[in-house]
Amino acid sequence: MADHDRRPESLMDKIVEKIHDHHDSSSSSSDSDSDDKLNPFGSAKAKIYRLFGREKPVHKVLGGGKVADVFLWRNKKISASVLGVATALWVFFELLEYHLVTLVCHILILSLAFLFLWSNVSTFINKSPPHIPQAGIPENLVLEVVSAVRIELNNALAVLRDIASGRDLKSFLIAIAGLWFLSIVGNWCNFLTLFYIVFVLLLTIPVLYEKYDDQIDSFAEKAVVEIKKQYAVFDAKVLSKIPKGSLKEKKKD
Repeated sequence: MADHDRRPESLMDKIVEKIHDHHDSSSSSSDSDSDDKLNPFGSAKAKIYRLFGREKPVHKVLGGGKVADVFLWRNKKISASVLGVATALWVFFELLEYHLVTLVCHILILSLAFLFLWSNVSTFINKSPPHIPQAGIPENLVLEVVSAVRIELNNALAVLRDIASGRDLKSFLIAIAGLWFLSIVGNWCNFLTLFYIVFVLLLTIPVLYEKYDDQIDSFAEKAVVEIKKQYAVFDAKVLSKIPKGSLKEKKKD
């Protein structure tokens, strides 16, 4: 009798467990379906905010050529050499108050005198004369630099033209603030020092941004949101109260 009572109970337990398992699986699948319906893009990767709306890597944004390699320190020897030459020129012209023509002439005098003496002395000491290579600036490098500068200048001129046309008040205010800031910086230092500072920033900021782009983009997104809020407040309190169309009405009269 005891064995007969245990069999139905075990059978009933199995049936109940199957019912519970089926209910749990159906509920979990329904929950997942409902989550997919509520968020159809949940499985897709959320779009990441990028500074200045860039969609390409930093290397491609800078042109993707040898100039970009220098700015991003792809070849550390070349980048360090460029930075060293720029620093030496700034020290000579700014700190030592050398002039460009004087510096070039002194370098040529020393170089020519050393090579001339070496070439003549080598015949008396039975040594080979110095090998003077044919130096030249690569055409591709010059074309890449000129092309990059031309593109940036054309973009800047196009932006200035749009601002001058009076279409975007926000861009106008940003341009005025930027020029005012440059005028203040110009009072602190001369053009050579400003050019050197910009050059050093070009050799440091892109490589740092490429290394920490996620953190910088996240901070920039928060900053852009805050700037938009402050601009909205400024627009509501100041810009919206500026009368518009008065000049057009006077012209019609």
